[in-house]
Amino acid sequence: MQVVSISSLKGGVGKTSVTLGLASAALAAGIPTLVVDLDPHADATTGLAVSPGNNLGIGEMLRNARRADLKANVMPSGWVETALKQPGSDPKRQPVLDVAMGSAYSGIYDRPDLGKRDLKRLSTLLGRVEGYGLVLIDCPPSLNGLTRMAWTASNRVVLVAEPGLFSVAGTERTMRALDLFRQEFAPNLAPAGIVANRVRPTSNEHTFRLAEMKQMFGELLMEPNIAEHANWQQIQGAAHSVHHWPGDSAKQAAATFDALLKNLVQTGSVRNRVMRRPAG
Repeated sequence: MQVVSISSLKGGVGKTSVTLGLASAALAAGIPTLVVDLDPHADATTGLAVSPGNNLGIGEMLRNARRADLKANVMPSGWVETALKQPGSDPKRQPVLDVAMGSAYSGIYDRPDLGKRDLKRLSTLLGRVEGYGLVLIDCPPSLNGLTRMAWTASNRVVLVAEPGLFSVAGTERTMRALDLFRQEFAPNLAPAGIVANRVRPTSNEHTFRLAEMKQMFGELLMEPNIAEHANWQQIQGAAHSVHHWPGDSAKQAAATFDALLKNLVQTGSVRNRVMRRPAG
């Protein structure tokens, strides 16, 4: 089970959009996936078309991490029902896309002084969960306790950045913070991959910043970049999977997330095999 945190230091760069795009690609690929909505705003929960219920949100489960049953409280994404209605879908093959719902209560842990015991709360919850091939954690746009809690539980971190001055500078600061965090708390955490989001190929500024990012981050800059799509807000507003939205633009976006997911999963699989290889 690969656990991937989707993070950014700067808000408004499309972190949740990338989480939803990867979740859509995982659903289309048949990878049993859990999305943990760790952002107190719970936008990923809304975007994944989760129907309100009596199940506990992630904040309440974190409060009682030793006893809470995460698997019993996840909710299926509404995208699953849509996927089953698609032409050519196999009714015998039940896709899995579950959501640990976002909760404003989780904000009590989003502070800079969280201790080591609290940092392991999400790891404790996930440690008792089976049946998923991929876990995506949508982090809040900060480097406080919730993001560090997610990093503690993760195999990999994906940083989302726009090709602009402030976003690139923020990503560089996040990389430094992540390196320090790995040294102190999570030595097995892989170096972060970086996704360039909302790229406008016709923009000279974006072209310049992308070249700058390639020089700064090298192979950590993941391919492909995510182009800016005019109908992305409409897709999210409808709480719909990009893979099931009509039109050529949506098909192009879906293909981008398919390629990103393949890159992410293959990189993680190779690294896990290397880590498990006996010395000598």
